[in-house]
Amino acid sequence: MGFFLTFEGLDGSGKSTQLRRLAAHLESQGLAVTVTRQPGGTHIGDRIRSILLDSRTERLDPMTELGLMFSDRAQCIAEVIAPALHAGNIVLCDRFTDSTEAYQGGGRQLGSEPVLRMHQTMCAGLQPDLTLLLLAGFGRSLTRARRRNQRTGAAGDEGRFEAEDELFYRRVHDKYKEIAAREPHRVVVIDGDRPIEAIQNQIAGLVDEKLRTAGLLPGLRAAGVR
Repeated sequence: MGFFLTFEGLDGSGKSTQLRRLAAHLESQGLAVTVTRQPGGTHIGDRIRSILLDSRTERLDPMTELGLMFSDRAQCIAEVIAPALHAGNIVLCDRFTDSTEAYQGGGRQLGSEPVLRMHQTMCAGLQPDLTLLLLAGFGRSLTRARRRNQRTGAAGDEGRFEAEDELFYRRVHDKYKEIAAREPHRVVVIDGDRPIEAIQNQIAGLVDEKLRTAGLLPGLRAAGVR
């Protein structure tokens, strides 16, 4: 089996940038890395993503939204994540069930219970070996998300969630903190307010150590990490 690592955080937290940098770091050490995202990551998932994130999608019921998120996730597990893990790869996934618990459970106020129950059913309880939660200051994250949304074009944009109000994002932020407190053995909170390089070095060192413990990176010193 490989190693399953997920990146989480509010929109604008910098998690996608850090995922790409970590992938390059791991590949430079000769490790097989599979990168995917949610929603998306498969042909079917990309079609679901276009419904979920397009700001032109209107009147989508929160439970329908929840169902679509897990339909995308189940497909990604079957088509990408599970085969890569069985092949011994390091799987890096941009968002997983923690996002659904934060955005639909917290933001949409559905609560954690239906999210976790659906996770057991649709994902066979698959959990990441490690989750890196990038939490920048709330105001900074919200500003960055709004700015990114303004840069997207009117056609095919992905600004539906970024258009939500501040109270929605407060609930998401609080739910992420709740998840981290509930599962400290899995979720590591990363201070996202620091320079990109400082965050990158912290993540690389942390992940290298986890991989050594798992026997996937024996005797190698983390490249570029002091």
